Amino acid sequence: MINKLLTQLKKLRHQLNQHIKKLFNTRYLQKNKTFNFLLSLTIGVIVTTLGITTDWATTGTRTLTHNTIGSENLRVQNNTEIPTLTHKTSLINNTIGSKNLRVQNNTEIHKISSKSNTIGSKNLLVENNTETPTLNYKTSWIGNTIGSGNLRVQNNIEAMYVAPNGTVYTNSHWDEAAMEAGIYEDGKVIAALGDTHGWSRGGGKAVTANSKYVYIGMTQGSRGDTKEDYPPEGTTWYSVRRYDLSGKPAPFPNGRGWDKSMLITSTKSEVTGLATVGSELYVSDFAANRIRVYDTDTMKELRTFTVANPGAITIDLQKNLWIIQSKNGSKPAKILHYSQSGKQLPQQIADIIEPTAIAINHQGKLLVAENGPRQQMLTYEIKDRPVQVSSFGSKGGIYGGVPGEVRDLKLYGLTGVGTDASGNIYINSNGFNKSGTDLRKFSPSGKLLWRSLGLIFVDNADADPKTDGVDVFTKQEHYLMNYSKPAGKQWTYKAYTLNAFKYPQDPRLHTSPDGTFVRRIQGKPFLFLTDMYNSFLQIYRFNSATDGKVAIPAGMFVGTNGADKPFITGNWPPHQPEKGEWIWRDRNGNGKFEKNEYDRSKDYPHLGGWWVDSKGDVWKALRTEDGIRHYPLQGIDPKGNPIYSYSSMEKQTTPKIFNDLRRIEYFPQTDSMYLSGFTVDRPAFGDDAGVAGSEIARFDNWSKGNRTPKWRIVIPYDSIGKRELSTAAISVAGDYVFAVTVKTAEVYVYNAKTGAQVQKLKPGPEVGGESGWIDIPYGIRAFRRSNGEHLVFVEENWKGKVIMYRLAGRGDEA
Repeated sequence: MINKLLTQLKKLRHQLNQHIKKLFNTRYLQKNKTFNFLLSLTIGVIVTTLGITTDWATTGTRTLTHNTIGSENLRVQNNTEIPTLTHKTSLINNTIGSKNLRVQNNTEIHKISSKSNTIGSKNLLVENNTETPTLNYKTSWIGNTIGSGNLRVQNNIEAMYVAPNGTVYTNSHWDEAAMEAGIYEDGKVIAALGDTHGWSRGGGKAVTANSKYVYIGMTQGSRGDTKEDYPPEGTTWYSVRRYDLSGKPAPFPNGRGWDKSMLITSTKSEVTGLATVGSELYVSDFAANRIRVYDTDTMKELRTFTVANPGAITIDLQKNLWIIQSKNGSKPAKILHYSQSGKQLPQQIADIIEPTAIAINHQGKLLVAENGPRQQMLTYEIKDRPVQVSSFGSKGGIYGGVPGEVRDLKLYGLTGVGTDASGNIYINSNGFNKSGTDLRKFSPSGKLLWRSLGLIFVDNADADPKTDGVDVFTKQEHYLMNYSKPAGKQWTYKAYTLNAFKYPQDPRLHTSPDGTFVRRIQGKPFLFLTDMYNSFLQIYRFNSATDGKVAIPAGMFVGTNGADKPFITGNWPPHQPEKGEWIWRDRNGNGKFEKNEYDRSKDYPHLGGWWVDSKGDVWKALRTEDGIRHYPLQGIDPKGNPIYSYSSMEKQTTPKIFNDLRRIEYFPQTDSMYLSGFTVDRPAFGDDAGVAGSEIARFDNWSKGNRTPKWRIVIPYDSIGKRELSTAAISVAGDYVFAVTVKTAEVYVYNAKTGAQVQKLKPGPEVGGESGWIDIPYGIRAFRRSNGEHLVFVEENWKGKVIMYRLAGRGDEA
C-alpha cells in the first residue's frame, strides 16, 4: 500500500506543479524547495488518509473505486476493470518466482485493482470501457484436415486424376484461397497449380496429367486489357492450361494469356473432359459436341471428331477412349467407346443413372463413379461387351445403414475415382450442392488408408445445448467433439445431414445457407439456417427412427418483400405465393413444398437479422422504427414441425436510440434483449447492409416494456466510407458479448453485465495467425459450456474451416 500511495503522491505532485506553473508562471515558485516540501507533505497526508479509508471499507482481493454519475447523457470513457480471469491454456509458458507477475509474449501482466461504475444514466454510452485481464486463449478449428498455411484441403474437388505413382491431381471452379487445382500425395497437399484465381480467372471440372505435364480446364474472363492478351469485353475464354509437374505454368509457342500457357478451346462452354495417351491430348468441347485432339508438347490441334454432350474421358489399355455422354433432357447418360481416330466402337454402358467420373485401373477395368441412389464406384470388365463385375462402397452410400452417419465405405456426391499402379483406390465425395471435399484412399481390399477433409465454405458452427457442446453442427455436417485433444484434432466428422434423394426439395439444395442455429425446443433438436443476405430462415427437425442423422426440412421463413413478385425466382419452391412474404410448414411431413402449406403476409422490405431464442420463438429485426417482429412458438405439430404464424406475430417498436436495426438476440431466461445497429448518434455511412452497425445495447425487462438500455457499446464501424474497420456479426453467450470485425476478423469480447471490453481475440499460431474476411451476418457464434468455458466459433471461409476459440468464464451469467 505504501508503494501505491507514493506513486499516487508523485503523480498528484507533478499535476499540481503543472497547474501552479500555468497560474503563476514564476521561476521563484518553480525553484523554491521549501514550498515544494510543504506542498508534498500536505498532499501526502490527504492521500494517505483517503487510502486507509478506502482499504478499511473494501473486502476481497480487489480495491474498488466507485464512481456514481447521474447525468442523463454522460459518457464514461477509459473506465477500466482489471480482473484476474484465466483462459483454458496459455500460448507461452514461463516460470517466474513472482506470485502475481507473469511474463508472456514479452508482456508484463500485473494484478491491478479494478474500477467499476454505477451509472443511472438513461442513455449512457459505455465507450472504451475496458477490463484488462490476464487472459490467455487457445485457437482451434474444425472442418479442415489442415488448419493453416497456403497448402490445405481445397473447398471442393470437382475433377480428379490419379497418376500411377499415387499422386492425385485435382481441379475445381473456385477456391477462396486460390487453390482451385491441387496436388496431393499420401494425404498431404504438396502443391497448388498457380495463377488460377483472380484477374477474372477460375478453375474448372477437368484435369489430367502425363509424365511431363498437368493439364486443367479453366476459364479466363475479360479484364479490359487486350494488350496483355485478355479476352475482349463480354467474352470468356474456356481453356486448357498446361503446367509442369511442380505446379508452375508451362508456356508453349502460340500459347495465349499473359504467360502464354493457355489453349483456348471455346468461347461458349467449359472443358468437360481431359485425357492423354502417348503424345496426344483429348479435350471434350461440350458446346460444339466435339472431341478435340492436340499434341501434348506443341499444343497444336491435330484433329476433331463428333461426340454428343461429351464429358469425362479415360483411356483404356488398348489406347481407346471411354467418354461419358452427359444426359440431355429426357435422354439418359451413357458411357461410349471410341477409337483414337474418332470411330465409335460398339461397346457402351447404359445401365447407369448419373456417371460423374471414370478411370481405368491397373488391371484394365473401367471404374465409374455412380452418383445416383447407389452412391458407389462400379467396376466393369470391358474386354468384350462391358459387364459390371463389382462395386465399391456401401450400397446407398451415406444413406445406407443409419442414414447420414459417416462411415469409411459410405460415399456421397462422387466427383472423382482412380487407382494407382498398386491397385489402391482413390475416391472423392463432394456431397450435394458442393458440400465440400472428402478425399479418401483405400487399399485394394477396401481398408481406409487416409482421408483429407475440406468441408467448410462460407459457413459457421453452433453447439447442441443438450450435449454441452459435444455435438457441433454446420449447415450440412455434424461433428463430435473431444475437447481434451490438441487443437485441430478435437473434431470428428460424425454425420452428413442432407439427403438429396429422399428430400430433393431440401432448401439447402436450392439456396446457399451459412448461419447455423442449434436449438432444443421442448427437448427436441432443431436446426435453423439463414444466409449471407438474411434472405430466409430455414428450419429442420430430426427423427432418428425414420431418418437417422439426416436433418428433415420442416419449415421456412422468407424475408420481407414489398414488391409484387415472388420472393424467390425460378422453379423452386413450387407453389410459393406470387407476392409478399411467407412462412412454409411441412404439414404432412414429406419434406415437400405443397400448395396448402404456406402462410402469407406483406411487410417492410429491408431486413436486419434473425434470431431463435431458447424457447423456440423466432425474432426478426427490420430496418425501420417499428422494426421488431416476434413470432411466438405455437407448439409442435404431430409431424414434429414447430408452428409459427402471422396471426400470432407481435410487432414491437425499435428503441429510439437506433435508426437502422441490424441484429437481435433475446434471452427469455433473463428477459434480456441485445440489439445492434446504427444509432442516431452514429449513423451508417451509406447503406452497408452486411454489417452489424455502430453500437450494441442491452435492455433488461424487455417483455415488461422497458426500452431504456442498461448499457451501450460503440463497436468498430465504418465512419469514412472505406469499410476498413467494421463489425460483421455479434453473439451473446454466458458472461460475454462477442463481436467480430469484417476485414481483420478480430473478436472483441465485452462483459455482458457491464458492457466493458474484456479482451480482443485474434487467430493464434495454431491457425497460422490468419483469417479471411467475415462474409456472413452470423459469422460468430458463442456457446457457454457447463464448466464455464466459452466456445467461440468464427467463420473462416478463406482457407475452408471454422475457427474455434476457447476461453474460461467467471461463473456469472449474463
